[in-house]
Amino acid sequence: MSTKKTVFVAFAIEDERSRDFLKGQSLLTKSPFEYVDMSVKEPYDKDWKERVRTRIKRSDGVIALVSKNSLKSSGQKWEIECAREEGKKILGVWAYTDDRTTIDGIRTVTWTWANIQNFIDSL
Repeated sequence: MSTKKTVFVAFAIEDERSRDFLKGQSLLTKSPFEYVDMSVKEPYDKDWKERVRTRIKRSDGVIALVSKNSLKSSGQKWEIECAREEGKKILGVWAYTDDRTTIDGIRTVTWTWANIQNFIDSL
């Protein structure tokens, strides 16, 4: 297991519950990662984007929870683009077992402990 890493999680607000599950998983004592939560509960503005960029810069990598909601989430799209601009490694994780949506340029895997840990260990 690697040392603790900081991971930014990009998700569509409609998938907030999946983000909560990932957060719960990160709290397990053997979890190889910590992550920054930047939930969007207010309208997008310049200050929001600056705060998110700062958090992405401080992160070792980004996990994007991918679902059909991702395709219409302007916030998640911006977070992913920001992560690309900052040169961060990005892993897509399917948020649901029955949804295999893809995002161009993002390798997406099933949500398993091994897949998440392998990504964290690669950071």
